[in-house]
Order: sequence, then C-alpha cells, then structure tokens
Amino acid sequence: MTNDLLTYFENNKGRQIFKWMHYFDIYDRYFSKYRGTDVRFLEIGIFQGGSLQMWKDYFGPKAKIFGVDINARCKQFEEDQVRIFIGDQADKKFLSGLKKELPRLDIVIDDGGHTMEQQINTFEALYPHLSPNGVYLCEDTHTSYWQRYGGGLGKAGTFIEYSKNFADALHAWHFEDGGGKDKNISDFTKSAFGVHFYDSIVVVEKRPIGRPEMRKVGVPSFPEG
Repeated sequence: MTNDLLTYFENNKGRQIFKWMHYFDIYDRYFSKYRGTDVRFLEIGIFQGGSLQMWKDYFGPKAKIFGVDINARCKQFEEDQVRIFIGDQADKKFLSGLKKELPRLDIVIDDGGHTMEQQINTFEALYPHLSPNGVYLCEDTHTSYWQRYGGGLGKAGTFIEYSKNFADALHAWHFEDGGGKDKNISDFTKSAFGVHFYDSIVVVEKRPIGRPEMRKVGVPSFPEG
C-alpha cells in the first residue's frame, strides 16, 4: 500500500526534512483520517521547515499548519496555510500563550528539544487542550535513555517513565483499592481511548470515554457457575 508521506519524503526537492524512516507508517496510521479536512495541526520543532510543507501537501488545502521553534530564523517558513510561533516549549508561559493563539488543535507532534522537561511540560500543557478526538504524538522518545537529555534506563522523571503511568490511568475504572473507584478516575482516564508505544514514539488517541459497560447477548451453551 502506498504511503504518500513516504513518497513525498523520498522525492523531496524542497526544504530539508529529517525523519526516522519507520515514522512514516506511524504517521499515516493515525493521521490519514484527517486528510482533506480542516484539520488544525501543530508541529513543535521544525528544523529546516521541510516537514511543514510535507504536512501541507499531505492534509490538503483546508488544513491549517502551525509550527513552533526556538530559532527565530524559522519565522521565514510562514506561507499560505502555515503559521510559525517562536518560543521555548520548556516555558510554561509560552505554552499558555500558544493555547490562546490556537484555540483548536486536532493533532500535536512534539519533535522539539527532546529533553525530559520539554516533553513532559508540553504534554501537560497541550494534551488537555487537544480537541476531544485528537491525536498527540511525542517523537524521539529514545532520548529518555540518553543521559545528555536527562534520560537513563529506568530513570525517574523521563518521558518514557512518565508515560508508563498512562497504562494505569486507562484502567482506573477497574481499580479495587486506592481510595475508591471514582477517586482514581482522572481527566486522562475520561479522555484517552488508547496509548501506543513504538520505537521512539508515544501516541495518545483522544476520545470521550465513559465508564466501561459489559453486556451478554445470545443463548448460553451450558449453565454458568
């Protein structure tokens, strides 16, 4: 099956794009449903600006593409459908202002500075702001294992260790201890449909979630018990 993002990348003659090759299947898996829509897409960390043009081509003329980078020279990448913000994703004040500028976001890719503080701060600021059926993708999470980014295998405070808690939050409806069932139900529990781990990428799919319901249908084959 053709992956249009990969085809664009392999034939790119425009601005430079820097991506791990296995990312393209992941992108297409979660983003293809937004093609041809008025999707609001944010990429943090835009490097030489080539990926912004790739997203614009992929999503189509109705899409609004937003980019964030700490390098002021990236402002030059603004064009039709593309708007650039200059700031540091580790700065909570900047992220707060960004949310006011962008009241709706359907997809967020964090491809920024890749430090633990940046990744966690950005998730905590922007995941709740994401539209109810949006997708949050943090990439290059292998830095959680690299000391120069504040990482290390099993080290507390890395984005990977932080995101492992998402598995518990998804299952909070079923806890039998910890102060009562309802006390464990967080905003994440009520908003996350799924969490997916790939090599160097963590994806969170949003969807309004209610208390799980199990039903029985059909005729039993033998008595229960």
